[in-house]
Amino acid sequence: MAAAALRRAGAAGRAGARGYRAALCTQLAGPLQLRELPPRALQPHQVRVGVHYCGLNFADILACQGLYQEKHALPFTPGMEFSGTVLETGENVSTVREGCRVVGVPGTTAMAEECVVDQKMLWQVPEGVSSEDAAVLPVTYGTATLVLQHRACVQPGETVLVTAGAGATGLAVIDLAVNIFKAKVIAAAGSDAKCELALQRGASHSVNYSRSSLRDEVKRLTDGRGANVAVEAVGGDIFKAALQSLAWEGRIVVMGFAGGKIPSIPANLLLLKNVSAMGVYWTRYQEENFPVFSSTMSSALRYCQEGKIHPHIGAVFKLEEVNEAFNHVLQRQSTGKVVISMQ
Repeated sequence: MAAAALRRAGAAGRAGARGYRAALCTQLAGPLQLRELPPRALQPHQVRVGVHYCGLNFADILACQGLYQEKHALPFTPGMEFSGTVLETGENVSTVREGCRVVGVPGTTAMAEECVVDQKMLWQVPEGVSSEDAAVLPVTYGTATLVLQHRACVQPGETVLVTAGAGATGLAVIDLAVNIFKAKVIAAAGSDAKCELALQRGASHSVNYSRSSLRDEVKRLTDGRGANVAVEAVGGDIFKAALQSLAWEGRIVVMGFAGGKIPSIPANLLLLKNVSAMGVYWTRYQEENFPVFSSTMSSALRYCQEGKIHPHIGAVFKLEEVNEAFNHVLQRQSTGKVVISMQ
């Protein structure tokens, strides 16, 4: 009772405190606005976190353009993932306490100095994992874990083809495939510099699909067998080339359409090689299979603590530079993960 009273008193005191800065989408496809917002009241199961870093995802940009599958009422604060420190807990919270370092997945609202989130969407950051690394684990490594383990069921020694191989999720797929699942990786990207980065991060081979035939190169690199798994994030003609690059009983997993064109699947290609085509939508697992969703977070944090994976942060922008960060990604300048710093 006394602890609950103290928490309520803390909430009342915080309600009278100054607000916090947040990036607001006030008009679809328009620039984000930096505004100061009043503190949100805590529900009994919620936690107030002081945000250190927020990972920027292509889905955030699509949401601010009104093009993402999940629509948000204006105005809203984007940001699907963050790391930070617990400032205050609701009276029914038992999983974390004030001062804990955490990583969170609120869906939106993370691109701000404070974030209020349900306790079940927080995981404690273990010793040895930096706040920067923790902030970039959820979406990219969560998705990559689902792709490789839950959907494609990658086996040691198999060959994995990754398109958009120098992007944030592509590099996470390479990291996990090589260091956790013990697979061989062929990374495909649109420039020599991006191909070189993928090789530095663990890929065995790379293909610049802006000037080479992806299908022919994969065939050459696998002695005609093809890749066992293709992880595809570009769409359009690259998807078709990746599908044609598969081995007998190969699996292709669709992660997204960074090229802007959603492809159709020629069903005859599935038939001829007994190929399986599947998708992965990481955030949907929050609703449909939360234990699997949560396990991807726990695994990523553990692998990072053990030094088995190494997230690649390509650029860090301050909160007041959020529009520059969005443009950096939109102009295809980014490699690895782009992070927004509140510090």
